[in-house]
Amino acid sequence: MRVLVAGASGFVGSRLCRALEAAGHDVLAMTRHPAKYAGAGKAVRGDVADAHSLREALENAEAAYYLVHSLDSADFKRRDADAARAFARAAADARLRRIVYLGGLGDDGDALSEHLASRREVERLLAETGVPVTVLRAGIVVGHGGTSWELTRQLVEHLPAMVTPRWVGTRTQPIAVADVVRYLVAVLDHPAAEGRTFEIGGPEVLAYRDMLQRLAAIEGRPLVIVPVPLLSPRLSSYWLSLVTDIDVPTGRALIDSMANEVVVRDDSIREIAGFEPMDYDEAVLRALGERAKSRRTA
Repeated sequence: MRVLVAGASGFVGSRLCRALEAAGHDVLAMTRHPAKYAGAGKAVRGDVADAHSLREALENAEAAYYLVHSLDSADFKRRDADAARAFARAAADARLRRIVYLGGLGDDGDALSEHLASRREVERLLAETGVPVTVLRAGIVVGHGGTSWELTRQLVEHLPAMVTPRWVGTRTQPIAVADVVRYLVAVLDHPAAEGRTFEIGGPEVLAYRDMLQRLAAIEGRPLVIVPVPLLSPRLSSYWLSLVTDIDVPTGRALIDSMANEVVVRDDSIREIAGFEPMDYDEAVLRALGERAKSRRTA
């Protein structure tokens, strides 16, 4: 199948392009700067803020992955909504057979954070023009270069003792980026995946506190966590920007989302891809190995 990947140079997209090529698909890697693109697939120019470029990028595609987010902007919700509308219109014009979108876990009955609510809105907007949309919802994705993972790693490596808000007790279901990619590839042309929403996660449900402590143990680092319930999201985001390289808008969006429990309630993805995802410790070891390799080759 000829498949376009929007977000081809990103954390998940770059890995997905390689996996799709390995599976025998013809990959169109959408980027704003095709001359600078060095990843898998054929680089095609496309910008979600430029409707004409989207129509040209999708012209010969049969399906598309949508992996575009704007967390680093204070008005990310509006920007992501505008981008999803434009992409959905272009996908309908191109008569795409399917869009696959990677969204976020979280119970719809909860008061979802602005970040997670935005992900739900993007799901809806992508489907507005009639192209079937397959949604995979994930929580924390563990892998070198991922924003949530980098936040975890840098906190542990920079602070042997840390004061944290109450979100350290919130449960999540982390998943290795390699397993996210396997799920994304599996649903592309599977008839039972058309128009459906799936939840994906690793085999363990962990509190954020557990994730920090397990990583510290793997790296052999001391770690003392002191929860401070009154530490506000705004103060937390400034704190994160001081001790990690996560910018304030992104940190604020992620911290707001950490109030929401993000665990898998429905494992029907097993009907499509029945493999066993790796546990948290293995995912961490792979992420640390990728980081070490990238530093050696830099």
